[in-house]
Amino acid sequence: MRNGLAALLLLLSAVAAQADDEAVIDRWYSALLKTDRAALGELLADDARINLTDLGVVQTKQEFISSMDEWESAVAGGKIRHRIAKSEAGVVTVIACYDFPANDMLMQETFALSGEHLTATSQAAMAETCDAY
Repeated sequence: MRNGLAALLLLLSAVAAQADDEAVIDRWYSALLKTDRAALGELLADDARINLTDLGVVQTKQEFISSMDEWESAVAGGKIRHRIAKSEAGVVTVIACYDFPANDMLMQETFALSGEHLTATSQAAMAETCDAY
C-alpha cells in the first residue's frame, strides 16, 4: 500500500510540474506573438542563452530583447501554434508552427526551465510549411 501511495504522489508531482512547464511555455509564445518585451524579459533568466540554430546565432537575454524590433514587423498579422512534444526534468521540447502572412515554418524548439524562468532555448527548422503540424 505504501509503495502505491508513493507512486501516486510521484505521478501527481510529475503532472503538476508538467502543468507548470506548459504554463511557462504558453506565456512564452503569447509574449513572442505580441512582442511583449517586458513579459519576455520576465520569462528569460538573466543568464539565458537563445540559440537560433539555423542562423548560427546565440543571443543573450538582452540581445534577444533588442532584436524584437525586427521580429515585430515579421510577426505582424501572424499566428504561432505550438504543442509540447516532450517534457522531462526541466527540459521541454515543443513543435511550433510559425504561420506568417507570407509563409509558414515548422520548428522544433527546446527550452530549459528553472522554475518559471527559461535558462536556454534552441530552435531548428523542421519544414518550410506547417503541413505536418
